Amino acid sequence: MRIGQISSKTGGMVEGAEQGRLRLNVLRLLAALVLVNGLILAPSWVLVDGLVSPWVALEGTAIVGVFLVLPRNRWTVVAAVLVSLAVIVVTLVGVGETTLRLALGRSLSLSTDIWLLRSAWHLMTGTVGPVLALIATLFGLVLVLGVTGGLAHLLVPSRTPRGVLMSRVAGISILAVVSMGLTADRVPAIAGRVATPAVELIVNQTRLFGALKEEREEFAAMLARSRGRAFDRPGILSGLADRDVLLAFVESYGMTALNDPRYEAVMAPRLDDLAIRMRDAGLHIATGKLVAPSQGGQSWFGHGSMLSGYWLDSQLRYDMMLAAPNETLIDDFRAAGHRTVALMPAITLAWPEGEALGYEEIFARNDIDYAGPPLNWVTMPDQFSWSFLQSTIRNDDPQPLFVELGLISSHAPWTPILPVFEDWDAIGDGTLFNPFGDAGERPEALWRDVDRVREHYARSVEYAVHVMTGYAERYVDDRTLLIALGDHQPAPIITGADASWEVPVHVISGDASLIQPFLEWGFISGAWPDPDLEAVGMDYFRDWFLQAFSAP
Repeated sequence: MRIGQISSKTGGMVEGAEQGRLRLNVLRLLAALVLVNGLILAPSWVLVDGLVSPWVALEGTAIVGVFLVLPRNRWTVVAAVLVSLAVIVVTLVGVGETTLRLALGRSLSLSTDIWLLRSAWHLMTGTVGPVLALIATLFGLVLVLGVTGGLAHLLVPSRTPRGVLMSRVAGISILAVVSMGLTADRVPAIAGRVATPAVELIVNQTRLFGALKEEREEFAAMLARSRGRAFDRPGILSGLADRDVLLAFVESYGMTALNDPRYEAVMAPRLDDLAIRMRDAGLHIATGKLVAPSQGGQSWFGHGSMLSGYWLDSQLRYDMMLAAPNETLIDDFRAAGHRTVALMPAITLAWPEGEALGYEEIFARNDIDYAGPPLNWVTMPDQFSWSFLQSTIRNDDPQPLFVELGLISSHAPWTPILPVFEDWDAIGDGTLFNPFGDAGERPEALWRDVDRVREHYARSVEYAVHVMTGYAERYVDDRTLLIALGDHQPAPIITGADASWEVPVHVISGDASLIQPFLEWGFISGAWPDPDLEAVGMDYFRDWFLQAFSAP
């Protein structure tokens, strides 16, 4: 009797343990489904309304189903690890796709955009500092490894006989559901709830990679066709003989800042003030607009398009332009007798692109005697950059100048916002700005509230235009042509999803004859562009400019 009782008790314990393992397998199955679907779908959830976003990734669900019907052995474990890595890679690429859509308003192309990781690192270190950036990066790597290992563990099938049977039944059932999901578009009840984001991502990246060769060949042919259009001829830019030409790109200064009601209240008084102060200073101003080749970043595409006359909307095109022997606006000005200078306070590393463009002098961050503090990502405020331009580069040089100036105070994260000092003689070496090194909110605090981010964006652009106004008022004369324009629109988080890529262009001079060609091109007098003007791309500027200011 006692032996029977023991045997019955032992059997009950075994049965209970088996049931416990079955429950654990069910939980593992559910966890695997949730984790795989969450990883694959999460990037797309950011871009769409959660009420209509897909709930099930068919390829992720199929992965779980396939592993449920496989036998457990060494090769299955290896396959689980490799598939988990593949899911993580797809997720990271999806995150990159989402990031570029939010930041740059375009899709990711792995073959040409992988190098943007370096730019992202520089932005992160400039925003939160190198220590926090390194900690965040290491945490991300540990998280990726942990999720990979956890997913592989969940995918490996059960060992127990009853668990094997349950796993295979569940796997077959899941695969049957997946096959039904492939016809989801025919079933209104589930249409839009299931998707194949991983497959779509892989197909899209494959298509973009395949198109890369064709794009390369087409742009190379374009460069070859225009190689003979040399402007090194008598009379080139003769209308600007002995005139300084300043081409100033204002960071993130897009048409959104002027025509979006969220920002117009800040910018309208500033533009009206610009027009009044130019008039009172005896200066002439006209304003138009151009279409930039990028949004939210990659400002060098806009710079390069203006200088070269080619539409540079990808890194491939930009690199090919630099490598080609074709002339740019820099060569045109040098042929006209101008000293060519680049003032780029945001460049903190080696800049071989500047040498390839052919500037005679380049002032990057390390070439500029600035004794003030960095302001998060911004290396120095715009008012110092303008002051340095006047005191060091122009500096009563009798040779006419062509200067390309990259202004960065209106670059994200748009904190702190500095005051504009009316006494420009006090700017000096920039120590005047020392009290602002720790001013304003930290970016990580500001960016928790999108509405406040937008408010700071408007204020930073207002600052940039205010400073430009002060410089023009004091230092632009009848021997100066200032062309100030936005390098691109800000990110879609600021503009909205459907904003154009247009940027305003202000031209200012004390000589009305230097403004007249712009008026004939469609610009209008004052600080506001014509809303009905159909803007053309920045690539049109060089040829038009040469025709307008060169002798026939």
